[in-house]
Amino acid sequence: MSIDHVKWARYLIAGVDERRELPAITTQVDDLSIDDAYAIQAAALNLLIDRGEGVAGAKLGLTSVAKQQQMGVDAPVYGWVLESSVLPATGEVVVEELIHPRIEPEIVFRLGSDLTGPGVDVGDVFDATDEIVGGIEVIDSRYEAFSFTLPDVIADNTSAARVMIGTDGIRPGGADLTTLGCVFEVDGAVTGTATGAALLGDPAACVAMLANHLARYGQGLEPGWLVMAGAATDARPLAVGTVGRARYSHLGSVTVKGV
Repeated sequence: MSIDHVKWARYLIAGVDERRELPAITTQVDDLSIDDAYAIQAAALNLLIDRGEGVAGAKLGLTSVAKQQQMGVDAPVYGWVLESSVLPATGEVVVEELIHPRIEPEIVFRLGSDLTGPGVDVGDVFDATDEIVGGIEVIDSRYEAFSFTLPDVIADNTSAARVMIGTDGIRPGGADLTTLGCVFEVDGAVTGTATGAALLGDPAACVAMLANHLARYGQGLEPGWLVMAGAATDARPLAVGTVGRARYSHLGSVTVKGV
């Protein structure tokens, strides 16, 4: 039986608009394939663009063993960063706008030129990148109990919700990204530490993987876009008054507060 991709895209968008959690698609559709999941994701993006939304970049999710284990999946996923999701420098997140938000640190690439696969490698990523900065992503699965399968999270645009981008960056080659350190704190307590190597060995390799993935769909990464390489530590709940801080070697720190 064919899947109505637009129907399920509207289903997920309604969850965002109405700020309510939904039963996972795979509890209602048998054998939801990865290709169908990406088709639902693409249909939702097109619907949002039709509503006036813009694309600020792309993102990877579940690029670390810690995140894969936390979410019960075994492969990376890919999604889109919407212009409306990029936070101003205040670092404040209005919690009531979301369903059950969580926060996690991110290494972010700001592109200066296009990056299109297939065959993209780490050197190509560095050539296309203007700056590498730290960030904090707010994820917010639309599914009940934050529980989903791999196709579910792909369809749901990899739980994308908000992102705070740091201001202290480095040029490509300014530091070894595999040893770049991150300490993540929530309300002053350290909840996780990691290096860039936790992201499939190299954050730049994750970006190359994304460019090569998009090439399968005739797409590429565009100049000026943000590309989020994935979270190296577990995500933590964000409530009103919660303060999350990611401290990076070479990239300064980024802070988010729930309000």
